[in-house]
Amino acid sequence: MVQPPEVRFARSGETSVAYSVVGDGPFDLVFVGGWVLSSLEQAWEGPAAEFFEGLASFSRLILFDKRGTGLSDRVSGIPDLETRMDDVRAVMDAAGSTRAAVMGFSEGGPMTLLFAASYPERVAATVLFGTGASYVGDDDYPWAPTEAEWDSIIEQQAAVETGSPEWLDGRLLAWAPTIADDPAVQQWWRRWVLTSASPAAHAALRQMNRSIDVRHTLGAIHAPTLVLQRAGDALNEADESRYLAERIPAAELVMLPGEDHAYFVDPEPVVANVGDFLTRVWDRGEWDVVEPDRVLATVLFTDIVDSTTQMAELGDSAWSEVLGRHNAYIRRQLARFSGKEISTAGDSFFARFDGPARAIRCASAIVEGVRELGVEVRAGLHTGECELVD
Repeated sequence: MVQPPEVRFARSGETSVAYSVVGDGPFDLVFVGGWVLSSLEQAWEGPAAEFFEGLASFSRLILFDKRGTGLSDRVSGIPDLETRMDDVRAVMDAAGSTRAAVMGFSEGGPMTLLFAASYPERVAATVLFGTGASYVGDDDYPWAPTEAEWDSIIEQQAAVETGSPEWLDGRLLAWAPTIADDPAVQQWWRRWVLTSASPAAHAALRQMNRSIDVRHTLGAIHAPTLVLQRAGDALNEADESRYLAERIPAAELVMLPGEDHAYFVDPEPVVANVGDFLTRVWDRGEWDVVEPDRVLATVLFTDIVDSTTQMAELGDSAWSEVLGRHNAYIRRQLARFSGKEISTAGDSFFARFDGPARAIRCASAIVEGVRELGVEVRAGLHTGECELVD
């Protein structure tokens, strides 16, 4: 058995996120795992250890347990992708990593894409393995379940004992069908799953996954990108990786043989391709920090409806008091939802967020909250690439 690495903790808001650093390569690589599986303890008692050791042979590998899983703090509710991005930033800061390659596997892929588009100054390269851009199926993305299919999937998964062989062999999920009959693997898998998260965390993640859709980020990924896919993977179809590679500028697509979804099965080809790609990026000098002039962001604009009439009705003194309370309330909500105030003009606010979920919640809170002041506020949101000026 391989000795697990030393575990440390990074503070992300009020949450402690467990992380480890393995290897001493010339560049940093952050691994964003899928599902609820911990990277820091039980993983090292089985085949996953070979995968992590392989990545650490050419990099300074940074592993972490997502909030609510493994050794990280348990949390209530469902953490959105923006919150998970905060956790990655917190782990990188705690590990002393200013710029790294980020590798997203399975459900960790969409968050990796959103992070790379939102914080290009922190991401030197991206690697996507066995992942897609959306968990929401439609005409443009026929490989993901529809809303009705998600209801059935969640019900079906909840009825099967967590960590059972059905999660490996394809009867429920085809994580590792080629090794699913090995009793030692089954025992390790069950122990790994059960120690990684509670049944409530499993259920929360399934609910969160059904809303993931980061297709809008693909054109904003400017870091060198490698898309890896096993051709026979039943959990992530080959067309999903082709979709990514066609829409991410200058992405490289590598198809590997095999049908397993899990990275811990036959890890050598995966590790070899990741190592070759990242070493080429490093050797070409593309790792150097370049200040970005365009980032993916959500911008919020608010103003008071018919403010001129209200100002005339209240008078200057009363209106100034209302406006002051309005401004203070909006600034409290921006702080609460991690928004950055860009400018104000009269009764209007312009702010930036690193993702749409928080911006929507902030806008809703502002619209509802200011009614107590006797005013109506309208709010507009836009998500897209924004140019940074000064």
